[in-house]
Amino acid sequence: MHIATMKKTILLFLLFLTTNSVRSQSTDSLIGTIQSSADRLLTTGGKLLLGGYGEVHYNQPLNSGIRNNGVLDVHRMVVLLGYNFTSKTQFISEIEFEHVSEVYIEQAFLQYKLNSFLNFRAGLMLIPMGIVNEYHEPTAFNGVERPVIDTRISPSTWREIGVGVAGNLLGASLKYQFYVVNGFNSYDTEGRLRGRDGLRNGRQKGAESYISSPNITGKIEYYGIRGLNTGISGYFGKTQSKLYNGIDRDDNTALARADSSVTGIAMIGIDARYQSGGWQMRGQFYYTALSNTDQYNVFTARNGVTNDLGSAIAGYYLEAGYNVLKFNPNTNSELILFTRYENFNMHNSTANGLPENRNYDNDVITAGFSLKLAKGAVVKADLQLIKTAAAPEFAKSFNAGVGVMF
Repeated sequence: MHIATMKKTILLFLLFLTTNSVRSQSTDSLIGTIQSSADRLLTTGGKLLLGGYGEVHYNQPLNSGIRNNGVLDVHRMVVLLGYNFTSKTQFISEIEFEHVSEVYIEQAFLQYKLNSFLNFRAGLMLIPMGIVNEYHEPTAFNGVERPVIDTRISPSTWREIGVGVAGNLLGASLKYQFYVVNGFNSYDTEGRLRGRDGLRNGRQKGAESYISSPNITGKIEYYGIRGLNTGISGYFGKTQSKLYNGIDRDDNTALARADSSVTGIAMIGIDARYQSGGWQMRGQFYYTALSNTDQYNVFTARNGVTNDLGSAIAGYYLEAGYNVLKFNPNTNSELILFTRYENFNMHNSTANGLPENRNYDNDVITAGFSLKLAKGAVVKADLQLIKTAAAPEFAKSFNAGVGVMF
């Protein structure tokens, strides 16, 4: 599905959300009810701050003609540690254990609060693209796994080292973030970016990261309509290459070679979350334009095979859910039945005659439930169908899991 159809669909959905939210008078804006674990720590008193989240998953491929083993996985366990040096100076860190054996630092930044609408931040920070990259705790989204476009297009969990500002303009009902960060690693000893997974393998994650040119990113969220939160986010710059290190500025041959190892990036995200009564709706759209991919693909060819990074990547999802326990006065639990449709195309367009790979154009349908036993504890299950434009039928999988956030 190409960009014109995607734009039309997402705009119609956003118009629907806005129209219905004007009539709603029963639900506060989601900006006041949805917080990440880091957000909660930043608004907590005391000196030493502690939080965390985790999720355990079961994934079972389904195929009528083939028997497949299921996968059981402690997908992630995360410890959040923070410290209030003063009422204005705070430190937040997020330490993640993935698949039991892998350890990562997802956040580690210092914040200085000048006032409520201007905070300075520096360190390892989440890139503010879309919804899930910031609000990725298992209680914050439906489905056992995160939406596919938030792993393929915006490579959640996406974090880099940088510096910038963030704040909340209460009078205008706006939240904002703007950062200067290091970019994706597109070339160290070989090319890191490919058509099938886009930018994901280029994340540096703060692990001995290097920078050859700075990138900028930011997000603005509006929450002035009851029950509705909308956001627009962006990320702009160039990928990074180690070929720039140590070359003479007047060596045009070496500079041209290094230039062939990077791509330009212009990524835009639009998202909306709406809640009224028992209804919960979400929509999200990404478009990423990549420049210089023709030169990059040739330069990073291996064994005579040219790389296939596309010149544009696009995707969106629409989701609707309903809490069937909404009108039960005897419970604080929630049972949310939901369905989500996604489309993403890693070859939304290609450069210099590169054939579009139809296996990179995907439709994803996910339907299931989230049973929130208590605030911060959830049991989930869903059936997920995935189909490429080249495949005759959907591949199916059953997923189940438990998640916590505290």
